[in-house]
Amino acid sequence: MLALLSLAELFAMSLWFSASAVAPQLATVWGLSSTQAAWLTTAVQFGFVVGALASAALTLSDVIQTRYLFAGSALIGAGATVALGTVVQSALVAVGLRFLTGVALAGVYPPGMKLIAGWFEQGRGLAIGALIGALTIGTALPHLLRAVGGIDQPRLVLVGAAGFATLSAILVLRVRPGPYQSPAAPFDPSAVRRILGDRPTLLANIGYFGHMWELYAVWTWIPLYLTISYGASESPLATPTTAALTAFGTIAIGGLGALVAGRAADRWGRTTITAASLLLSGSACLLAGFIFGASPLVVAPFVLLWGFAIVADSAQFSTAISELADPNYMGTALTLQTALGFLLTVFSIQLTPIVAERIGWQWAFAPLIIGPVVGALAMWRLRGLPAAAKLAGGRG
Repeated sequence: MLALLSLAELFAMSLWFSASAVAPQLATVWGLSSTQAAWLTTAVQFGFVVGALASAALTLSDVIQTRYLFAGSALIGAGATVALGTVVQSALVAVGLRFLTGVALAGVYPPGMKLIAGWFEQGRGLAIGALIGALTIGTALPHLLRAVGGIDQPRLVLVGAAGFATLSAILVLRVRPGPYQSPAAPFDPSAVRRILGDRPTLLANIGYFGHMWELYAVWTWIPLYLTISYGASESPLATPTTAALTAFGTIAIGGLGALVAGRAADRWGRTTITAASLLLSGSACLLAGFIFGASPLVVAPFVLLWGFAIVADSAQFSTAISELADPNYMGTALTLQTALGFLLTVFSIQLTPIVAERIGWQWAFAPLIIGPVVGALAMWRLRGLPAAAKLAGGRG
């Protein structure tokens, strides 16, 4: 079930950056600035937030069979992406379709975590880490499609991602509810208020918000950063194809980071691993300015380490919520966490090119360090609460 669900999540999440991966080509066709092109990703974030908040308010993840919600959402996202790649000729319609894709993905990501939590009581950190690792690789897939044949073929990348999402919908229907899956819960409009009022859950969420402030801004803009950095390098290795492959590797290696951190968090505690990961990736936001323009032999290892650390902690915030929240409304708690976290990403994604216009792409990621610092402090505060005994079998 873990392998099957991870594969389904991997394929579905290829929709997320399908348009962002070909944003330079679309920007040329539609005459967009870098800030306007950011809306191809920002619209997905907004759509995800709207979809996730609606799902949380209606407790959809807890009242609808999760695999059906996942499959239907993946097909909606695939349809919107096919339309974007085949018939759309204007940026406004494209942004609307990307918004719809984000709404659909709200029915894929949090329900997937609930499904996997139903199969694991022990080793849940590693299991959700495997799922987030698969999600991370899936997010990077459009960059791989672009590198192996889609440099000047945006339609190939978009339709390819839609095909992966369709396959995801087929696979997830084979996933059965696990032995630890909570039964369908009745609709309860007060569930969200109770979740938001719980202090340990709030601290875990603040840690997640600090992580998200950095994560999607880096994932969105690291391809452009690499393209400009390689363009400023005198190395013969610094080519557009190399930049695309490096971008793919930077995002995809986070899959390994999520697995390693999942194992480590189950053994040494979620608060320790998340705080360490946050501080490591946050430091990279500043260090990126110093290696800008260097040879790919220097830049690539640096961004690969950054990509490993930046998503390593992601699954552990979700795992913490699954351990701290009311099990009857776990799906709602996970959906609410992701909704608010992705809302925050809208601002950091838009902020990054504004900073770049003022001081250049060399230092564009520097303001993102604020999120990891705040998140690390929240997780250390959570470690000192009695509720931390619920985390990682009492390891905190």
